Amino acid sequence: MKRVQFEHSPIPYLFVAPQLLIIAVFFLWPAGQGVYQSFLLEDAFGLSSQFVWFRNYADTIFNDSWLKAAWFTAIFSSLVTFLSLGIALLLAVKANEVIRGASTYKTLLMWAYAIAPPVAGLMGNLMFNPLIGDLYHFMNAFGYNFDHKLHEVDAGFVVILISVWKQVSVNFIFFLSGLQGIPKSVTEAATMDCKSPTRRFWTITFPLLAPTTFFLMVTNITYAFFETFGIIDTTTQGAPGGATTTLVYKVFQDGFRGADVGGSSAQSVVLMLVVLVLTVIQFRFIERKVHY
Repeated sequence: MKRVQFEHSPIPYLFVAPQLLIIAVFFLWPAGQGVYQSFLLEDAFGLSSQFVWFRNYADTIFNDSWLKAAWFTAIFSSLVTFLSLGIALLLAVKANEVIRGASTYKTLLMWAYAIAPPVAGLMGNLMFNPLIGDLYHFMNAFGYNFDHKLHEVDAGFVVILISVWKQVSVNFIFFLSGLQGIPKSVTEAATMDCKSPTRRFWTITFPLLAPTTFFLMVTNITYAFFETFGIIDTTTQGAPGGATTTLVYKVFQDGFRGADVGGSSAQSVVLMLVVLVLTVIQFRFIERKVHY
C-alpha cells in the first residue's frame, strides 16, 4: 500500500510568526528575566548585583508582611469571586424573565463592563470621600464610625465592593447568554415536572450552566488576583498599614517603590506558582463535576 505524503508549506508558520514573536518579547523574555533576577541581590541603583541563590524566596515566604498580604489576597479573591458570581447569576435569572423593556434592562446592567479598573477605583474613591462621598455619609448615618482610611475592615469592604461591582457586568453577560442558550423544550418540561421554581433552578437550570460557571470561576479568580491592582492603587494603596495589600500590589510596592528588584522578582515567581497550582486544582478536581 502506497503511503500518502503531504507537502509542508511554510505559509502557516509565517502567519503564526508575529504572534509567537509578541509572546516571546513581551511574555517569555520578561518572565525569564524575572526568574533570573529573583536569584540576585541588587543595590537600589542597579549598579551591582550578587547571586544569593534562594535567599530572596526565603525572605519572601517567611516575611510577616508577605504572609499578611497572602492572607488578605485569599480572603479578597474568594469574596470577590463568590459575590460577583452570585449577584451576576441572580441578575441574569431576573433579566431572563423580563418581557417588557428587556433590552434596556440588560443594557443598564452591562454598562460597568466598559469601565476600566482604575476608573472604577476613582469612582469608588469619590463615593467614599469623607467630604463629598454619598456612600461615606450613608454608612455613617446609621451610627457606625465608618472610615476606610483608618479601619482595616472598612478599607477591605471598600475594595471588595468596588471590585465586585466592576466584575458583575461581565459575569452577567455570560450567565445571560448561557440561560438564553438553554432550549425552551427543556425549561417547559421542567416546569411541568416540578412546580417549585427554586428546586427547578438548582436541579435543572444551574447544572446546565455548569460549563459557564466553571469558566467564570477561573476568570474571576484571575481577575481578583491581578486586575484589581488598579482599584487598590486608586482607593487605598494598600492602607491602612498594608491591610488591603494584595500579592500583586506588594510586588509593585517592593519593586518600584522599595527598589527591591530581587525580592519583588521572587514574589512574582511565587505568585505565578500559586496561580498555576490553583488553576491545576480547578481543572483537575472541579472540572470533573462539569458536564458539557
